[in-house]
Amino acid sequence: MRKVVVGIAGMPGAGKATFNEIAKRKGYAMVVMGDEIREETKRRGLKPTPGNVGRVMLQLREEEGPAVVAKRCVSKIDNSIGNIVFVDGIRSLHEVEEFKRHFPNFIVIAIHSSPETRFQRLFRRRRSDDPKGWEAFLKRDRRELNVGLGDAIAMANYLIVNEGSREEFKNRIHDVLEATLRRWMK
Repeated sequence: MRKVVVGIAGMPGAGKATFNEIAKRKGYAMVVMGDEIREETKRRGLKPTPGNVGRVMLQLREEEGPAVVAKRCVSKIDNSIGNIVFVDGIRSLHEVEEFKRHFPNFIVIAIHSSPETRFQRLFRRRRSDDPKGWEAFLKRDRRELNVGLGDAIAMANYLIVNEGSREEFKNRIHDVLEATLRRWMK
């Protein structure tokens, strides 16, 4: 069986990490595209601050093309265990097209939350590359949208809105996972 690859797209703080936790608990492999950017930031001798990670993300795309991160993740997907692999961090249709070239069964699940909800989550999460204030948050959002994330979300095969309770969100994730995987079980 060819690998079934499912991309996860969403603005920072929308709920991708919760989706990943559930997929991992179900035993699916996970490749995180942002890890590639954080690793490249470290390779360049930079601290993983929001500004440095954002600059490296843009520089990589400028140096190697808009699908560079997807290209770098293809071998990770190929080498992952299992036939179903989730890819967290789809940022553009260029990446979607790159994955579809390698994995014909590739689809995208988008997760959406309002800016206010996402900001509160990121502020509580406090990862090193999370924005420390509202202006930095908006700047990051604009950067993500300029790369093409809004297009990837708009063209997703499935959309999960994450504005309710964590339990409601988890239930929606389970429903979309079942619907997604049913596509290939026929």
